[in-house]
Amino acid sequence: MKAMFDRGAKACAVLGLCLFSTPAFSTNGYFANGYGGKSKGMAGAGVAVSTGVLGMAQNPATGVEVGNAAGFCLTTFAPDRTVRIAPGGPLTAGTHKSENDVFLIPCGGANWALDERSSLGVFVFANGGMNTEYKTNFFSGLGAGSAPLGVNLEQAFVTVNYARKVSDQLTLGISPILAVQRFKATGLEAFSGLSIAPGNVTNRGHDWSTGLGFNLGLLYEANAQWTLGAAYRNRIQMSSFSKYRGLFAGGGDFDVPAMLTLGAAYTLANQPKLTITGEYQRIYYGDVNSIANTSAPPQGPLGAANGVGFGWKDVDVLRLAALYRQSDRLTLRTGISYSTEFTSNREAVINTIAPAAPQWHASFGGSYKINDRWGFTFSYTHAFANSITGVNPALTGVAQPVRLRMRQHEIATGLSYRW
Repeated sequence: MKAMFDRGAKACAVLGLCLFSTPAFSTNGYFANGYGGKSKGMAGAGVAVSTGVLGMAQNPATGVEVGNAAGFCLTTFAPDRTVRIAPGGPLTAGTHKSENDVFLIPCGGANWALDERSSLGVFVFANGGMNTEYKTNFFSGLGAGSAPLGVNLEQAFVTVNYARKVSDQLTLGISPILAVQRFKATGLEAFSGLSIAPGNVTNRGHDWSTGLGFNLGLLYEANAQWTLGAAYRNRIQMSSFSKYRGLFAGGGDFDVPAMLTLGAAYTLANQPKLTITGEYQRIYYGDVNSIANTSAPPQGPLGAANGVGFGWKDVDVLRLAALYRQSDRLTLRTGISYSTEFTSNREAVINTIAPAAPQWHASFGGSYKINDRWGFTFSYTHAFANSITGVNPALTGVAQPVRLRMRQHEIATGLSYRW
């Protein structure tokens, strides 16, 4: 049965992974800051306002408002990731820039109104940001290290969405999720001697992982001005990366963290064209050992339950956004978001292979209704440059400062069709 499930999951993954050649997004940690152009135009907001088919990834309850619609989007994502290492230790000093700095990421889905009070949808969305490739292996001074150095994590979520309006004010939604991951690491030979499985740390090619989860949503229209939204996605228990059981804590475990989002939207009584929305979101990275375990100092060997992780902690995200209905055809959007630090300075060295440092995002965009059926969406998001500087004597042997820095540009375009 497990083999049959894995084969089916990988078949679905062909669909999911073909929608994004390498998933890398404007990120909070490695979670995308919104799904679809409408949400991205509001810095990721969308739990209390409908943002189309892909917006159901944030709140399944919005499906009834989406109605009969299909959406396709294409994101051009350009991250700039550099690592600067001071001289005086075993790490290769200098400034090292990651390759692969432009990505094209398609996405899409469809939704059907079953009746006036319920809907059914299917769509694919993704997370990313953990894709790096350094031509120089700056860890080679620790004893070994091939080039290139880097990691690639791809996550696809194939989702069925059901929403039901249970009263005139309250809508509930649920989305069963098939999660598929693919991972590869190269150039980490220097750490093999610290592992419980030295032959399963690096350079093993891509490995797959699958799991099932769910997303729950609520949308409450209190009155003509106020709408409240909430969504919770559970921690998805993933099968282990067997090829990398000597790298990730727990013998290759890499579960998808849980996420909670709460939000409210207010439409001005004297200006009904304008809606302002605010959100709070928590991503529970700290519950997943392979992500949260410290590296400074290591509490156990690589691959063990208490083995080295990235030192990530729970991330809180705040968003403030607005949409303005300029006319029956044109809607404008803008927003800002802020996320708390995902790790501490002492974890800087290990996070050079996944420098997801930005905290502030700003965005703007708009949607244009071409005719009664077709629409076009555009958004731009800038993740402001942020850096983390730290020292980890437990890994480098001496106090050799390391600074990782990242900034991002993202343009999302999309077409929608209604029937």
